[in-house]
Amino acid sequence: MNLLDAMTAFVRVAELGSYTRAAETLDLSRTRVSRLIMELEEHLQVRLLQRTTRRLHLTEAGERYLARAQGILQALEDAESEVGTGATEMRGRLRVNGPMSFGTRHLSPLMTRFMTEHPALQVRLDLNDRRVDLLEEGYDLAIRIGALPDSSLVARRLTRCRLLLCASPGYLAEHGRPQRLADLAGHRCLRYRIGGGSSTWQLGGNRLSVQGPLDSNNGDVITQAAEAGLGIAHQPSFLVTDSIRSGRLVPLLTDTPPVILDIHGLYSARRHLPAKVSRLLDFLATAWGEPPVWERELGL
Repeated sequence: MNLLDAMTAFVRVAELGSYTRAAETLDLSRTRVSRLIMELEEHLQVRLLQRTTRRLHLTEAGERYLARAQGILQALEDAESEVGTGATEMRGRLRVNGPMSFGTRHLSPLMTRFMTEHPALQVRLDLNDRRVDLLEEGYDLAIRIGALPDSSLVARRLTRCRLLLCASPGYLAEHGRPQRLADLAGHRCLRYRIGGGSSTWQLGGNRLSVQGPLDSNNGDVITQAAEAGLGIAHQPSFLVTDSIRSGRLVPLLTDTPPVILDIHGLYSARRHLPAKVSRLLDFLATAWGEPPVWERELGL
């Protein structure tokens, strides 16, 4: 039996509450994970997990062993990251989750640079707009934009973005340019929505009801529709910088105080943050900057 492999399998099963999910995160078969834990229990001469038809339970011995095993595995991971073949080399797996549109534009290129600097890393980067469960799904880090729900996760602020009102020159020529917030009620508004939220925009400290021909849960769809002249968009600065700079979109009501959204890195509240996560957070914060690079290009 490889004790380290068995300890790793036990920790993942205990953390995720599932042999199947643990096997997926470890890239092993469920049978292999089960065998490793059985061998570990035989080695220790103690039962670590109580298995029922519906769920797994840690025994008292399992709870004590889990706390020790997590510390050992974290210490080994940190040691490998710090030593490797050089003082700056990062090793091992790094699983990152981020929003789709922001991730495509501003996270993915930086992950490529980070991997080039640390070629021993094995990275999994998943982009989607749903709220993932970091522990259950095995992510080391998630990038989130906007207000954060209460949770046991740790959040590090990396930078921010602002929401901008904009429309195409063609739309403004046909429908006129709004001069004040109240004018938006008479315009075609393109709305970003996830779930069943109401058709409102928060602007100038007020929530305004808006109507229009398009709802979408994807910011790129909204931006493309605005460029096509279908209506006014209220979009994050990181999505519309190129469109405004090229003249495909025109910013509107720029004297209105904008909504500011913080961009955070979320990770689990471990005693020791893995060096690879800490360095990636530092790397992203430096690369995006404050104010962020996508707003500096517009002089915001």
